[in-house]
Amino acid sequence: MTGANGSQRPDFAAIAQCISRDAHVLDLGCGDGTLLKYLQQSRGVTGYGVEINDGKVLACVNNGVNVIQGDLERGLAEFADGSFDFVVLSLTLQAMHNTERIVREMLRVGRAGIVTFPNFGHWKSRLQVLRGRMPVSDKLPFEWFDTPNIHLCTIADFERFCEERGIRIVRRAVLSSGRPVHLLPNLLGELAVYHFSG
Repeated sequence: MTGANGSQRPDFAAIAQCISRDAHVLDLGCGDGTLLKYLQQSRGVTGYGVEINDGKVLACVNNGVNVIQGDLERGLAEFADGSFDFVVLSLTLQAMHNTERIVREMLRVGRAGIVTFPNFGHWKSRLQVLRGRMPVSDKLPFEWFDTPNIHLCTIADFERFCEERGIRIVRRAVLSSGRPVHLLPNLLGELAVYHFSG
């Protein structure tokens, strides 16, 4: 799914733009560690990944990424308050059972959080729903019966979520086919990247 240089994941560059050089970063649901490795190379960050899958933990080690095996659904109790400059949750928010808890934990252990998620409000998803089908796309590649995604949301949903909880959105990038979307982002954007703080 990702290339070693992040070329197949347009959100990598958008995430990197939010992160200051030499920052201390925690990457939640880090997969094979490709994002953290990209941030190490492009921004000089230090940090850790958290991943539950045995094979992906091994892939992180092979990628030279510090990784801790853990279940995000249990929270981040092993990390002290303010341990990191940035906590990243990339393409994992929609698969979390307790969305609010993980966002709160991100802001507890980090000075700022960054999330990326597929925008369920994209026009192609809306069209598939109008046709009576659950959406399947490059950003939502699973069928309804085998999807790990349990809390799909739109850009408007996430911004309302933040507003109602006093979470400040520092920066937003909305992408479609890897390009920035400025006009009607909730309709035309496929992927959202949010930098936020408490």
